[in-house]
Amino acid sequence: MDIGRKLKELRLQNDLTLGDLASRSELTKGFLSQVERNLTTPSIATLEDILEALGTNLSEFFREEQEQQIVFTTQDFFEDEQEDYTIEWIIPNAQKNKMEPILLTLHPHKKSHEMVSHQGEEFGYVLKGAVTLVRGSKKYKLKAQETFYLDGSQGHYLYNHGSSDAKILWITTPPMF
Repeated sequence: MDIGRKLKELRLQNDLTLGDLASRSELTKGFLSQVERNLTTPSIATLEDILEALGTNLSEFFREEQEQQIVFTTQDFFEDEQEDYTIEWIIPNAQKNKMEPILLTLHPHKKSHEMVSHQGEEFGYVLKGAVTLVRGSKKYKLKAQETFYLDGSQGHYLYNHGSSDAKILWITTPPMF
């Protein structure tokens, strides 16, 4: 861990000059500058004083945040194959996130799971094939490269009215699958 760099970042996040931090921590600007440039290392007691002036503590300062996975490959995907369709989760553990993207493969003349009314929104992009979005008493036909966007106030599902598999990128918020 680069202690000096991290201290400087904290100081700047708190919108403090070296002079401000020196006054708050009762240390000199020169000493703090050397610490930030890793030219000297503060004692634990001095580091505690600096961190207190920055509104934090040793425990918080040294807590290592796990790097969040940003890129996912097909090895990260997992699927659930049903008789009428296959759901492929393309972001592992997306249920903990604010949105959940899936790839839905809908077999010919079959329908997806019916989404019940919920507080949220959904987006779908038809990658391949043709489907009908059934929402209440209304039906909307979509083909490849067309999209849908709706709120979850009414139950709905997709029906594959074509003769080959349809593939849809479907994103819900909050996670529903």
